[in-house]
Amino acid sequence: MPQKHIFTILSIIIFLFGCQSQQGQTQTQDWTHYIHTTGNGLSIDNVDEIIAEAETTHVYGIEVDNDVPGRYPSFLDPTQKLTALEKMAEQAHAHDNYAFVYVAGLECITPNVEDFGRSFFRDHPDWVQRDINGNPAIFDETDAFWIDEGEEDVWISPYAPEWRKIYMKRIRQIAQTGIDGIYVDIPYWMTHFDGWTDTWASFDQYTVEEFRKRTGLDAKTDLNLGDFSDANFREWVKFRIETLTEFMAEIDSNVKAVNPEAKTIAEIYPGIGEEAVRVGADVYQMYEVVDAIAHEYSAGGYTAAEREPFDWFTYMTGMYTFRAFAEEKPSWMLSYSWDENEPVSISESMHNMFASHVMAGLNTWDARGHVMSGSNDFETRTAAYQWIAENRRQLYAPRKPLNPVGVYFSPQTRNFFPESYTQEFNGIMHLILQGHLPFQILTPRTLDQFEGEVLLLPDAKMLSSGELSWLGEYIQSGKTLVITGETGEYDANRNRVAQNPLSDLLGEQIGETGRPVRGEQYVWYKQRIGASYFNSARAEFNRAAQTGAYSETDFYRKQQTFLREITSQLGYTPDVRVKASPFVATQITEVQGNPTAFLTNFSGLVAKKNAKQIPAEEVEISFAAGSESGKVMMQEYLGDPTELETEYRADRLVCKLPAFRKAAIVWLE
Repeated sequence: MPQKHIFTILSIIIFLFGCQSQQGQTQTQDWTHYIHTTGNGLSIDNVDEIIAEAETTHVYGIEVDNDVPGRYPSFLDPTQKLTALEKMAEQAHAHDNYAFVYVAGLECITPNVEDFGRSFFRDHPDWVQRDINGNPAIFDETDAFWIDEGEEDVWISPYAPEWRKIYMKRIRQIAQTGIDGIYVDIPYWMTHFDGWTDTWASFDQYTVEEFRKRTGLDAKTDLNLGDFSDANFREWVKFRIETLTEFMAEIDSNVKAVNPEAKTIAEIYPGIGEEAVRVGADVYQMYEVVDAIAHEYSAGGYTAAEREPFDWFTYMTGMYTFRAFAEEKPSWMLSYSWDENEPVSISESMHNMFASHVMAGLNTWDARGHVMSGSNDFETRTAAYQWIAENRRQLYAPRKPLNPVGVYFSPQTRNFFPESYTQEFNGIMHLILQGHLPFQILTPRTLDQFEGEVLLLPDAKMLSSGELSWLGEYIQSGKTLVITGETGEYDANRNRVAQNPLSDLLGEQIGETGRPVRGEQYVWYKQRIGASYFNSARAEFNRAAQTGAYSETDFYRKQQTFLREITSQLGYTPDVRVKASPFVATQITEVQGNPTAFLTNFSGLVAKKNAKQIPAEEVEISFAAGSESGKVMMQEYLGDPTELETEYRADRLVCKLPAFRKAAIVWLE
């Protein structure tokens, strides 16, 4: 679509206003920051029905399943589906809503192959991904629940040039319908079906040739697959991640070329661990090239009804980390609440899922079972979505760190030491969340934004020269590091260094020891204390959470020892202090200028048995305050704001919270 360049005074004003809006985007969040959605199969005949259900159940941001490139007949001729999309976009806008459409990434299904008379693979066998033995990525109804009998499912090489040309044309045609977003599902290398998980595919001719052009290596002969100590395999890992990031960037470029306001959303199931490396979809990198990511994410149990209390903290850690990766962009959650999980309450499970999402600042998605559409209970959705809509500013306004402890996420360490690093990072975050410390998760993109007094480096084995330079400046400014495991023992290429450069930064040699080594500006644990806590606390934590009793447990003693190290030993004092059980996850931040605590309670939950919490009681919050004139407000999940009684003690406003069951927000005005 050609663009007209009319340089009038009005256009200049609009341009300048647009620039100001971009610079101040925290003031002008668009619709993608406020969605609470569900999926809908789309035809030209059911648009009005979709709109009516959205209005009745307070859906904002309507997903429609009208997959043009992922179904072979419409890949060949998209006319009918494009017409339906035009109508959907028009009706959504007429009802002050937005609509986005599902499309497949690298998957294409041919329905009723025998009746259709042709198939994707029959027509284009060279376009399909392959394992190292040349076996094509072609599947049937025995491989996945979404493949029906008689269908052919193929996974396509992103480097098949003719396919990519047609695919991008279809993307532009979809964007031209006026739809508000294109939602790209699973842009992965095929490594997640049975028999493919260890293949590190794809070894099709186009991919192998592109890798050779970039690296000079033959992917079929020069790699030790799965061996992270092999430099050539590490090049393959980087290449696979770069490929999918570039693929999504090209989709976004094509979307914006014809519809600058339309959004590109990627659906990604890998979280922050090893699975991201294996399928090649790294949400840390992908957030740079799309407008939002929908995380089909679980931890522990697949549904909320199946999740133990300890797993909920891993789940929350994943969501907080996604928000750190996203920076100013929104994060959506396509998680599942309940799927035949008798005898667990459906409604309670749904509310647990919704509450956890919004308390972490993520947008939520309701679905029936483990598909994208429907609902396990429409009445529950309606109540939750109405409350979210009424409180969206409080839930989704930018959250500014408030005198936080920093926790560094090292993408390169995760990529090349995936299992050990992820466990250490999760364990450290469990300790912080259960200890109610203000935190800020940092990445290489955001290190220079950190203003806190204490920074944790959890087993960040690989540090680049840029990261080391920043850490040197951080130490020189008088601030403090808490270091665990083998942080700094490898360079940015995963080569072990003869001398750990952190020793030079800290001014002394740190040898092996069974105890923490302390200096004026650091504490160095040579052990992986996060992983140790994570592995040892799980069973005891869950048993204690079932009753709410924890004071005599070993995991609680370990938590308190860790917290004393941060506060008493290092002298760190948070602006907002929370006293609560370790079964309450806490995020402390500043929202719309107000110090705010988001509290999510997991006490009493039992996977597959009980989804109703023991109320959180005796929770105390104190805010640093120059006077006693401030007002402390509390809003329980699904409730209204109420003012709390406060006491002014030692320059702090202190209040005790009434008992709350699922979650609550507390703030100082």
